[in-house]
Amino acid sequence: MTNTDQPEPTPATGARQLLPLTVWLCPDDTTDQPFRHDGHQCPGPAHTAAPVRTCDWHRACINTALARHLITTATQQGDLVAEAFTANAATLHAAAQLDRRAVACVPHFPLARHIGTQLRAALPTEHLGRVKMRPCRADQMHRGIADHLGQVSLVIATPPTPGATATDTGTRARQARGACPACLSDVLVNSAFQARSFLPAAFRLLRPGGHLAVVTTARHHRGRLVDPAPVIIQQARTAGFRYSQHVIAVRVPVEGDTLLIQASPGDLGQLRDIRSRALPPTARVHADVCLLTRPGGNGQGGAR
Repeated sequence: MTNTDQPEPTPATGARQLLPLTVWLCPDDTTDQPFRHDGHQCPGPAHTAAPVRTCDWHRACINTALARHLITTATQQGDLVAEAFTANAATLHAAAQLDRRAVACVPHFPLARHIGTQLRAALPTEHLGRVKMRPCRADQMHRGIADHLGQVSLVIATPPTPGATATDTGTRARQARGACPACLSDVLVNSAFQARSFLPAAFRLLRPGGHLAVVTTARHHRGRLVDPAPVIIQQARTAGFRYSQHVIAVRVPVEGDTLLIQASPGDLGQLRDIRSRALPPTARVHADVCLLTRPGGNGQGGAR
């Protein structure tokens, strides 16, 4: 593990072996304002005219650094990447920059329009043809992306946390209504979400030897810790996947041997209030990535 602000993942090769446990440095983006291909923030009218902004929660579902790690580890140039539960432009943006093709499931039109605005502002015209969006839910992706069944090298998914979804997404939607299109999209589609339906759909999309990366975060909900990873792994095995690797994606910057964690104004106020009976404020330090594989293939290309 190297301490760099901008980690440069190593491209995948046929001889690369997956370790049982790996740590990646993937600090969250500080802003969802897109960057041009020359690295500078894009102030163009295509983005500044947009009346919406992705909330912190959905901007951190998967960020550019984590998307780059996953894509370079599990795919090669020209491969096809699919994304379920799309909340932002990070995966499509990273895939286009890394010379991959990508398709994302975005069932809610305002969210698709927001992501499209970001991509047009951030990518050169010749890269836009590498990415596209389909208006389908995650559990229907085998239908919405039916023209690529058995051809996808990597599926990336950040499913909502079971048991905490309805309350949290409803609250976020009320707080961010008119501001975050991903929050409203969650409310519209989460009632229909079933992990057992999503996993077989992803299995059908993947080519033999292809990978499914499920990004999760354990969290406290109503006084108990909710960790969706064990249930997802069990359900994925039932669907036919093989569990290949666990990755800890560190989501905060690292300076030397120190994790740079920032608290929100509300968290700081809670810390100063000695009368507060609430649980201590939590910080999103890392995410868990379960890397699963569809058995089969000839061992050529991608991570093994």
